[in-house]
Amino acid sequence: MALAKSPPLRRVAIIGSARIAFCRAYSGYIEETNLSLLSTAIGGLAEKYALKGEKIDEVMAGAVIKHSRDFNLAREALLDAGLSPLTPGTTMQIACGTSLQAALSLGAKIAAGEINSGIAAGSDMISDSPLVFGDKFAHRLIRLSRARSLGQRLGVFKGFSFGELAPIAPSVAEPRTGLSMGQHCELMAREWGITREEQDAFALKSHQNAARSIDEGFHDDLIVPCAGILKDNNVRWDSSLEKMAAMKPAFDRKSGHGTLSAANSTALTDGASSVLLASEEWAKERGLPVLAYLSMGAVSANNFAAGEGLLMAPTIAVSDLLRRAGIGFGDIDLFELHEAFAAQVLCTLKAFSDRKYSREILGRDKVMGKIPAAKINVKGSSLAYGHPFAATGARILGHSAKLLNHTGKKRALISVCTAGGMGVAALVDRT
Repeated sequence: MALAKSPPLRRVAIIGSARIAFCRAYSGYIEETNLSLLSTAIGGLAEKYALKGEKIDEVMAGAVIKHSRDFNLAREALLDAGLSPLTPGTTMQIACGTSLQAALSLGAKIAAGEINSGIAAGSDMISDSPLVFGDKFAHRLIRLSRARSLGQRLGVFKGFSFGELAPIAPSVAEPRTGLSMGQHCELMAREWGITREEQDAFALKSHQNAARSIDEGFHDDLIVPCAGILKDNNVRWDSSLEKMAAMKPAFDRKSGHGTLSAANSTALTDGASSVLLASEEWAKERGLPVLAYLSMGAVSANNFAAGEGLLMAPTIAVSDLLRRAGIGFGDIDLFELHEAFAAQVLCTLKAFSDRKYSREILGRDKVMGKIPAAKINVKGSSLAYGHPFAATGARILGHSAKLLNHTGKKRALISVCTAGGMGVAALVDRT
């Protein structure tokens, strides 16, 4: 029996994006939830492209910090956003790379002809982090729910102590090392010789670029109102190297050698973002212009527990991606690199020019080279806007597509580091 012939791969069009303003945790969205933020971002996208009541082939979204009630987050959000009930929703999570990985997954389906349209999105609400009880008290509550008599209910609390009522906040430590992301990044900065001064200068530039882009109105058509807020509140117009230098180390406070501070690290942030992807035919039928194309992606991981650097895995994703595309840094006009920490970006940039790292980790005989600073995050990035974990990838993807269209540049490279020693990368082309 003859096998069915696979159709040629189709181009994946990025129609546009919508997000809510990103806010520092415990500020503007204190009364909101992951669901309300996500549904607002998707609803804003639907409003922007006249999709209210319309069926989208798939919405894929997720959150990193979430309650058990968020188990069907993508589906509930799309329904609240006003899309057709016939639209399926897939909830996924790959830490900080969630919404970019969602876009790559939907893009593969569009390219293969399985679907014609998709929305990739993400939300995170530090301000609504779940607080849970320890195992001992939790098990008591389970036994209490199953008790059938007064004696059984009273017996549940035998040996009870009030200390059991102390809630356990979500942990930011890596399970395999017990270290936080910031502590891991301190180790990376030490290994790669990244100074405090270099980190502060990089962070200042992010804030300056972001402030300029906001003043120029670049984000005006990207942000939809949520809780009455229309402007990112983490960007600092008045930042200076002097103010940054005065900040104390945030993750290594005892050794006297800590270099990461609140000024050169991303703030805990609430926010949500979404991106509309489609086949060219779907877009043409609806009269929707195409901003750019999602042309290729890669996801990677490293052995961070053995000392390879928790946030260094994007170097592998970028290397694999460019090798597969047959291009180098010189073929890329814009580099949109997620800024978990200034040190993280600076470490990866240094690694690309390191012979030993290139040979042993990237499997390359020659170094990839240096990336011109003038091409990196020209409108600012996460250090300035903030980093609602699952929302960052979609923010950067939508931002990159608009930026290419706005400037007439040809190609952008996106890179996102994640917890667990992973990285996600993508190529976006204007034509």
